[in-house]
Amino acid sequence: MEIRAECLGGLTVYQFRRNDAFEFAGFIHAQARERNGELFFKSCPYCSPDPRTRDWNTFSINLETGQFKCLRASCGVSGNMLTLAKDFDFSLGNDVDEYYRPRRQFRRMKTPEKPIEPKPEAIRYLSGRGISMEVIRRYQVTVQTEHPDILVFPFLDGDGKMQFVKYRKTDFDRERDKNKEWCEAGCKPILFGMAQCEGTDRLVVTEGQIDSLSVATAGIGNAVSVPNGAKGFAWIPYCWDWINRFREVVVFGDYEKGRITLLEELSQRLKCTVRHVREEDYLDCKDANEILQRHGPGQVRKCVENAVMVPVRRVTDLADVEDVDIFNLQKLKTGISRLDRLLYGGLPFGGLVLISGKPGEGKSTLAGQILVNALEQGHRCFAYSGELPNYNFRAWMDFQIAGRSHVFEYRNQWGDRNYSVSKANREAIAGWYRGKCFLYDSGMLEGDEKESLTVTVEETIMKYGVDVILLDNLMTALDLEDVSAYDKYDRQSMFVKKLARLARKHNALVILVAHKRKNNFSSNENDEISGSMDISNLASVTIAYEKDRELEDGQRRLKVSKNRLFGKTCAEGYIMDFDEKSRRIYGTGDDPDHDFGWDKGGWIQLTEGMEIPF
Repeated sequence: MEIRAECLGGLTVYQFRRNDAFEFAGFIHAQARERNGELFFKSCPYCSPDPRTRDWNTFSINLETGQFKCLRASCGVSGNMLTLAKDFDFSLGNDVDEYYRPRRQFRRMKTPEKPIEPKPEAIRYLSGRGISMEVIRRYQVTVQTEHPDILVFPFLDGDGKMQFVKYRKTDFDRERDKNKEWCEAGCKPILFGMAQCEGTDRLVVTEGQIDSLSVATAGIGNAVSVPNGAKGFAWIPYCWDWINRFREVVVFGDYEKGRITLLEELSQRLKCTVRHVREEDYLDCKDANEILQRHGPGQVRKCVENAVMVPVRRVTDLADVEDVDIFNLQKLKTGISRLDRLLYGGLPFGGLVLISGKPGEGKSTLAGQILVNALEQGHRCFAYSGELPNYNFRAWMDFQIAGRSHVFEYRNQWGDRNYSVSKANREAIAGWYRGKCFLYDSGMLEGDEKESLTVTVEETIMKYGVDVILLDNLMTALDLEDVSAYDKYDRQSMFVKKLARLARKHNALVILVAHKRKNNFSSNENDEISGSMDISNLASVTIAYEKDRELEDGQRRLKVSKNRLFGKTCAEGYIMDFDEKSRRIYGTGDDPDHDFGWDKGGWIQLTEGMEIPF
């Protein structure tokens, strides 16, 4: 969020960051807490209300915009982070401080009454570097009288006043000399060549002074260079208004190690259009002066004239977007035929699928069954279960994989009906999913130790080739994530955004289980999910699985309230049945006895002690 300061005119160099608000609170030792996207202070730093008035929490900073306001009628102060920085002497960084705070007192340089006449030694050296006599005189480059081997570059501002002086040895020796270049102490840093610029059409910025002279020699006007090399940007606050008058800036930095110096910083900080010399136009040269000497002024002109636009980050031409048939995207069949038909083949990879429901109504069972189907289809899976011990999670999946024909029933000592899968079958099932299904092992953590769940998920994706991830559920998973936000809704949003980015980055399918609100009066299914609205907003598909008073005992209703890819939903839902023996969910058109193939090619044990061949 960019903040403008009307009193200063023009665009600013400050971009609001959330951390600035928190750092300001710490700077003034204020008690503050985050709520609904605002940072509320216990008391206003301006009016500091009397504790006896109990008029607390009236002052807040918006964490999106950086704007602040006190709601007390007797105060009503408002502004932005720049206002706070000025009023409380709070630093927003060196560049911002330089621009907005009272200016530093720089050394006053004496401006010559007449243009500086270059000395023969300067002309001889620069001519040897390909610089024309006319350019040497126009930029007033000379040498020291006492040391004719030291070039003198006078930096004159747009009004022709001397602000900065830089020196350069013409016979630099690494073993003998300490520095190749240096400048006068206490001078105001500005661009070399400002006084020689005319108009506001195009400005060419180089790293070195001899490079800007080379551009000027090639017949290109408005050539300037930075005062302190590729990493020094202290000049920006003092040239900000001047440089942003130009229609465009062409960055002609040094080309080193596959990158152009100055480009990244200037493209991010300048508000005018920024172009850069194409890498291929350097012709294996390092800078403008080397190009001038090896290939002549024509190639230097070509570099500037062929400069290309710096693309806007995260913006691409629509015509360059990959042409994909969305109906043939990779999908995971859920095993629920009507759901797969609605989604044109199943759950799409590269996105987040949300399964919601009230506690104890079967949403985790549905999610686990989808995981089993993923294993059958050859996918590698990762699961996190925040409510079940590892052995319980495995046992539940083993029932679903086995199917009711491989589950035997018995009565316990109280006469209650129990179910079991034989040890032999459990071993066969384990062999079927060994190396294909991985479970987050919370038992490995010691004490209050935490490890970012999203980091673990990404490592599992990259190391084990996992592409289907089940996180059950949001609230317990969030406890394992290291997020900086204080407000629970912001923490949820940040966590779910991380999951959505992981899914897109690795073309994975992330299934997230979340509770529904205990009390909700909205008619929108997506609004019923407990937590931040971003949870359902970021999902590709939202599925609700829950009880319904109109249904028989044991039946559930499965609804699809969001289908981002195709738009088709099913608000009325599908009636689903549940088989208690196998823990399988099925509906019209589904086979509750589907064979997942774990028992192929061998003996299976139906009940304890009884083996039969196929």
